[in-house]
Amino acid sequence: MDFKSTFESLKDRATDLAQAGVAQSKRLAEIAKLKTANMAEEDAIKKAYIEIGKVYYAEQGATPDGAYASLCEKITASKALIETNNERIAELKQSGDPETAEDIVVEAEPAAEEPAEPAAVETAAEEVPAEEDKAE
Repeated sequence: MDFKSTFESLKDRATDLAQAGVAQSKRLAEIAKLKTANMAEEDAIKKAYIEIGKVYYAEQGATPDGAYASLCEKITASKALIETNNERIAELKQSGDPETAEDIVVEAEPAAEEPAEPAAVETAAEEVPAEEDKAE
């Protein structure tokens, strides 16, 4: 009978460990799910910051307040450079002159940064707190 009670004891212990493992797995799964949800919310916040920046620039870009002035100037300068690059690209495409093939490679590099404009807005939005920290 001693062998039977030992076996039952080991069986109960194994069952308890298995249940503890299942409970731990459920906790870890929930933690992972919550972390994923947090990352999605952080992404939503970043998108909202970008939209705030776009709206502010659209409404106040010509006459920005305080800390926003330098950021708006950077955006305006970048937009002007993009426009200049696009005009040059259009000229090169119209000319069709083989001698300008080198110019296309040199001039097209800055214009390739055009899709990075939203990132520039995001970077600018992230720089605002850093500038406020410097002021303090």
